Amino acid sequence: MIVTTTPNIEGRRIATYHGVVVGEAILGANVFRDVFASITDVIGGRSGAYEASLGEARQTALAEAEERARALGADALVGVDLDYEVINNMLMVSVSGTAVSLE
Repeated sequence: MIVTTTPNIEGRRIATYHGVVVGEAILGANVFRDVFASITDVIGGRSGAYEASLGEARQTALAEAEERARALGADALVGVDLDYEVINNMLMVSVSGTAVSLE
């Protein structure tokens, strides 16, 4: 599946718009506590463990959005937007985009 932040795919024509799809992943408070408690790899203000947790959440949210797009019959996801929100001491990673079929 092609996934892009742009509204179209160069050289390809969108044949069908299936609608907006969303994928979410939430990191609970215990994840933050565990990550911060075990930070031993902080170099220059960066935490590899924290970045890995965020990366995993982002990949989970992207995979969920792709799965929902496939379920609609799409073969691409365009206009993808990634958002990060803190809700009650939890971090939510949200991915949204438009599921489309290409010619």
